[in-house]
Amino acid sequence: QVQLVESGGGLVQAGGFLRLSCAASGSIRRLNAMAWYRQAPGKQRELVARITRGGSTNYADSVKGRFTISRDNAKNTVYLQMNSLKPEDTAVYYCNALGGWDNALGDWDNYWGQGTRVTVSS
Repeated sequence: QVQLVESGGGLVQAGGFLRLSCAASGSIRRLNAMAWYRQAPGKQRELVARITRGGSTNYADSVKGRFTISRDNAKNTVYLQMNSLKPEDTAVYYCNALGGWDNALGDWDNYWGQGTRVTVSS
């Protein structure tokens, strides 16, 4: 199994910044892409940013230019630097990791953190 532990959430004012961290442990040998998702109250969970093991990144249009995802493969940790925060960024942020192929599931192993809450005040 893989465990993802998130940290760094909190309450900030609009225009402020936060850095989220997600540390992976357990059977992490085959971890590939990692990502951050978020879910705001009353809305579906959405992809915020994704990074491959090689460092290629993708971002949601709503956060481009403000958020930066990065990873330290040696530390098995992924980060999300969030700058110029807006009230619309308020959500629970979840770390996600894609592992190896699971024959029993017929899908790639997919792991989630417990979520960390980010609140941006007006």
